Amino acid sequence: MENYFNGKVAVVTGAAGVICSEIAKDLASLGVKLALVDRSEENLKKIAEEITAAQGECACYTCDVTDKKSVDDLAEKVIKDFGKCDFLINGAGGNNAKAQPKITEFDPRELEGDEVNGIYNIDMDAFEGVIKLNTMGTVYPLLAFAKYMTKAGGSIVNFASMNTYCPLTRNFAYAMSKAAVANFTQAFAAYFAKCGIRINAVAPGFIVNPRSKLILGTVEEGLTKRGQDVIDHTPMGDFGRAQDMCGTIRYLLNENMSGFVTGVTIPVDGGFLTLSGV
Repeated sequence: MENYFNGKVAVVTGAAGVICSEIAKDLASLGVKLALVDRSEENLKKIAEEITAAQGECACYTCDVTDKKSVDDLAEKVIKDFGKCDFLINGAGGNNAKAQPKITEFDPRELEGDEVNGIYNIDMDAFEGVIKLNTMGTVYPLLAFAKYMTKAGGSIVNFASMNTYCPLTRNFAYAMSKAAVANFTQAFAAYFAKCGIRINAVAPGFIVNPRSKLILGTVEEGLTKRGQDVIDHTPMGDFGRAQDMCGTIRYLLNENMSGFVTGVTIPVDGGFLTLSGV
């Protein structure tokens, strides 16, 4: 059977991250040519070395996705280097501990000073930074690369979150920004539909990475209290792995499989959203 992906070109932002590096390697294994984008050139090179060692084709680009001019320049360079863009994986994003209170409900002492680190004591610049990264850091690449897709069509996948549907405690900025991702995924999907550009999103659940191990622990090596709460709320009884995202990404990119799908956000969460907690 013909390989739909062979010879296609994909741009992956956040490509040095745990999830998107795995997605990039998976797409490379299918014959996709990759433009790997991240802030860290050093980390990108490690991913690129793995891809080229497996006979994949890729190029590395450093870019701050919250800077519109940098993103526009990036898109122009990628098109010049590769000649086209068939897919955009909008994976750049993140959170910031400085934007998170330490407590889960209001304490009057937080109004009196720093004795209690509540919502009134967080760094609001960090709060705004999280929102900008997850919203404009998705919108800018979407617009920049969609411009080159309007004639031939293409597929864009944004990254939402479990926080899109119900905010986790202490994650105010992250949750509101990821809720926005699902909303504007629908809006842009409608806007670009007649150009043949499909725009969807994935909502990863709790995926194992170095940071999650510190906060949640692991099922194999032991869980923190918060980690146990997550597992108790996950019917499949485990955290996800980065490679668990790859099948859903393949589906959303493949015109032959999801050609009539646009504007949706698909959870990949082990069933986390199926339980109310009651």
